Amino acid sequence: MRFMVIVKTNEATDGKAPSAELLAEMGKFNEEMVKAGILLAGEGLAPSSEGARVVFDGKETPKVVDGPFTESKELVGGFWILQVRDREEAIEWIKRMPNPDGEPGEVEIRRVAEASDFENMTPEVEELEGRLRAQSAAREA
Repeated sequence: MRFMVIVKTNEATDGKAPSAELLAEMGKFNEEMVKAGILLAGEGLAPSSEGARVVFDGKETPKVVDGPFTESKELVGGFWILQVRDREEAIEWIKRMPNPDGEPGEVEIRRVAEASDFENMTPEVEELEGRLRAQSAAREA
């Protein structure tokens, strides 16, 4: 199963550079996950001041809202995509995540949906999704 691990940030830490110690410990943690064969992707995100939100309201033209965003419960600082047996394994890995600065924080773990999760998925759309994933993977190689 694949899981997205969403590392939350807040107004106080959004855009603040991580300490050298945190970067070093996160590098070691990422290396452990790579060696275990579970880390598919992982990135830190630029501050919300460099971001934008596109807001959809029915059939109206989408509205663009520029960052920074101040809703601290909604800010994301980074993410990982993990391939693990189940939710419990993802939780066990993330409980080991380093926090050398002792900052309070929150990490959300969400299962990545598979085609079988969508009751309205047609074979044609599933085939298209498979082709697109293969094309994307070929570009990365």
